[in-house]
Amino acid sequence: MDMQDVLPRDAIPGIDNPAFDTSYFGDPDDEVIVVEADPPRAYPVRVLSYHEIVNDVLEATESSGDDERPVAVTWCPICASAVVYDRTVDGQTLTFGTSGKLADDALVMYDRETESEWKQPLGRAISGPLDGWELSVVPSSILTWAQFLTTYPDGVVLQPVHGGPDDARGNSPREAYDMTPYDRYVADPEFGLRAMRGEGPQRTWDRTDIDAKTTVIGVVHEDDAVAYPVPQIRAAEGVITDIVGGLEIVVVASSDTAMRAFENPGYEFELRDETLYGDGVTWDLSTGQSNDGRHLSRVPSRRLYAFAWQDDHGTESFYSLN
Repeated sequence: MDMQDVLPRDAIPGIDNPAFDTSYFGDPDDEVIVVEADPPRAYPVRVLSYHEIVNDVLEATESSGDDERPVAVTWCPICASAVVYDRTVDGQTLTFGTSGKLADDALVMYDRETESEWKQPLGRAISGPLDGWELSVVPSSILTWAQFLTTYPDGVVLQPVHGGPDDARGNSPREAYDMTPYDRYVADPEFGLRAMRGEGPQRTWDRTDIDAKTTVIGVVHEDDAVAYPVPQIRAAEGVITDIVGGLEIVVVASSDTAMRAFENPGYEFELRDETLYGDGVTWDLSTGQSNDGRHLSRVPSRRLYAFAWQDDHGTESFYSLN
């Protein structure tokens, strides 16, 4: 594991007291990380690119019946890694911040309670008193802001910390959360800190079957880990059924941003005209809800670039590429 000290601790400030409302200052096609709560919550990638971590507490949903759940909504811009974690470890609620370090070009978080350090895409402590502990992944999805409004009309969205009338620099939220440098990185065929900031070692990528910045959906269950490259899912007409660590799953990728993993009850699924069909009914790709009231259980998953997944799980961990 290649460790780099890049910035002082908390130089990228996480959000510890998130505020939510129904209005959003960004564009309709901006991506948001969606967590089902009461009400559903959207965390814009535009905002997370400047904060990387949101420490939040989810209210119980009527269907889950769970108590309040402390979560960390995390985003690594270099890895395009979007993962929501449960902040409870061994009965203790942790509060996460940015360490200023990178591990294999991935965000390293730290918790303020024990000062252990955690590799964000992996969700595992790599140093400190909790070394070796792993965070539980909370199911989430990524939609555009326009899709979120349609799917969750009662939903709320994370509000910006910077910008507006009280901004110290006089910036609007659009100016404070300018995506130009991040969009430039996405378009660059190179990857890693050097491609993002022009510093650090030059990364190399020896594979020809998949690009380093191909988006994958990663599923970890028991001792098994499999990444599903989005081009491979779409080449399979948008649906792949598989077994990961004994768990039967169905992974779906439509032509837009919708990418999901669900537990497979044993149905034959197909994607037609952006609609998932199975067992004689249609299923909503965003919620897993069928038109007759049934519900597919979401599989906790990670969305990230292929290079970051390979750094953690090795070259043989990609579906259909072995």
